[in-house]
Amino acid sequence: MWHITLTTASGIMTMMIIICSFVPQFAISFFSGVWADKYSRKMLIILADGGIALATLALIVYMMAGYDSIPALLFISAVRSVGTGIQTPAVNALIPQIVPQDKLVKANGINGSLQSIVNLATPAVAGAIMYSGEIYNILMIDVVTAVIGIAVLLFIPIPKHKRAQETVTTSYFTDLKDGFRYTLHHSFLKPLFLIYAVFTVLCVPATFLNVLMVVQVFGDNYLYLTLNEMTFFIGMLIGGLIIGAWGGFKNRVKTMLVGLFSFGALTFCFGLTQTLWVYLILMGLVGLMMPFTNSPIMSLIQEKVDPDKQGRVFSVMQIVFSALMPLAMLFFGPMADIVPVQTLVAVCGVGIVIVSIAVAFNKKFCRQGLFEAKTEDAETMESKNVL
Repeated sequence: MWHITLTTASGIMTMMIIICSFVPQFAISFFSGVWADKYSRKMLIILADGGIALATLALIVYMMAGYDSIPALLFISAVRSVGTGIQTPAVNALIPQIVPQDKLVKANGINGSLQSIVNLATPAVAGAIMYSGEIYNILMIDVVTAVIGIAVLLFIPIPKHKRAQETVTTSYFTDLKDGFRYTLHHSFLKPLFLIYAVFTVLCVPATFLNVLMVVQVFGDNYLYLTLNEMTFFIGMLIGGLIIGAWGGFKNRVKTMLVGLFSFGALTFCFGLTQTLWVYLILMGLVGLMMPFTNSPIMSLIQEKVDPDKQGRVFSVMQIVFSALMPLAMLFFGPMADIVPVQTLVAVCGVGIVIVSIAVAFNKKFCRQGLFEAKTEDAETMESKNVL
């Protein structure tokens, strides 16, 4: 994105790279969840990552030959987006196969912290490499790390999940419809996905338009923009470490609600502030609350969903996110030219607080967030009682 923006200075081309990075991922999500439930998730991850690496390597050779075609970059971005769309449901469904259920929140918190470290380091590293050399140097790093990642995963013994060991005769579309039907009729997943969808929309001004807010309120200063990014990801890093060490409340919904309420209240506050250092502290705290919201949601899905349907359910989740996020940007982006971003952030913060309070009053839903580890004997006894 940086390369295309700097090379073309075109808003249309920047929009095109964003479309190529997200639309293919959205489209493949209708199939990737079915594949994650039908085939070996480990092999899906390896093949998707290997395919991305090979496509990236082809682009490197193409660019080293003297070509610098923007359409080629857009095409490879689309290929990478497809690979990401295949990987994501498989990775999320694979985690419960190797992590005990009572450690899922901790594992997801640690994973979030690792992602925050990457987000903190990447801009600085990428900037240094692009300053001193060509863009294909960055692409080569991606190929090398993909090879390392695949090599590590090959040596991790992960048995195929039950459905992948069976001969499945149902069609892709039957499996896909089954996944949507399962999600929409599940007594816990349906309201959880509704909460996730509303949060995805309402958090857009705070998480995607904050750069515009910094420029509008504090001035067009690269130092301010850098501090804005850093404080958010440092907050996410610390929040992930806290969740990783603590694991949250025994009731996953309670942890999620603390995250939602705090996120909403803090965004409301930084939507009102006119002081930079106060804003940066609040932005760091907002980042800290993200793992309190995301990790429990991820863990609840991993705990509640039948293992043979997890790929499809995470695929539905990916579809919800990749569809609503651009739509929310299409609404809030032009709105920010009419209404100050601070107002949008504050109003959406209040909306998130209201959602968290409303959910807290749904006692039936909240009770289902209580984690109860079942032993094999207990499950056997329960089956006998049912029979």
